[in-house]
Amino acid sequence: MTQDSDKSAFSADIPEDAIAEALEAVERSSRGAPAPALPGVEVEAPAAPIAAGPAEVSPFSNEAEKLRLELEMSQEGSRKVYAQLKEEHERLLRTAADHENYKKRVVREKDELLRYANERLVKEILPTLDSLDRALAAARAGDPLTSGVEMTRRLLEDALGRFGVKGFSARGQTFDPRVHEALMTVATAAQAPGSVVEEMQRGFYLHDRLIRAAAVVVAAAPPAAAAPPAAADGSGTAKRDGEP
Repeated sequence: MTQDSDKSAFSADIPEDAIAEALEAVERSSRGAPAPALPGVEVEAPAAPIAAGPAEVSPFSNEAEKLRLELEMSQEGSRKVYAQLKEEHERLLRTAADHENYKKRVVREKDELLRYANERLVKEILPTLDSLDRALAAARAGDPLTSGVEMTRRLLEDALGRFGVKGFSARGQTFDPRVHEALMTVATAAQAPGSVVEEMQRGFYLHDRLIRAAAVVVAAAPPAAAAPPAAADGSGTAKRDGEP
């Protein structure tokens, strides 16, 4: 028998209705409907769906979370370090400013100390200069010693001037309590009240500092003239104006 005759024999062995049922079952299966059981064929029940277990955590998610936490901790530490550095920087700036002010104050105090270091010595010499002034004021005209005393006084005053000592006179000026010392007041109409009538002792500066005030006599207003007493009659009683 040939191959073609074999195929014909095989196809003739399957019934037509079985072929139709198989095709219908395939169509229902494609639509999701359960296929009918064929006679003599056991159909296995579909396996129960496997319940989904807990989702597995990706190792990349754990690593990203760890890196995020480390970044936050690093940023927080950086902020703390920055705050500390800023505070330390401000403290150093304040320290540097205080040190600079201290240096300036030391230099200023040193200059002032050197500038006025001779103040006590000058105060001790000034009475000698006052004595020479009084000697010249009391000298008789034509006295041969006057020129020598005057020269000595001039040399002494020039020497003091080289160290910043300057004298000033208060004669004819208005009394100023900042640079004048009033020894007494004199009632006089020759000068305005409050003006210096006489200078008993000159004042002196050491550079720009007053080291001795000028001792002066200050003018005061004379007392007002007293009113003439009223005329009295024989009874001893003073008469008023317009009375008989």
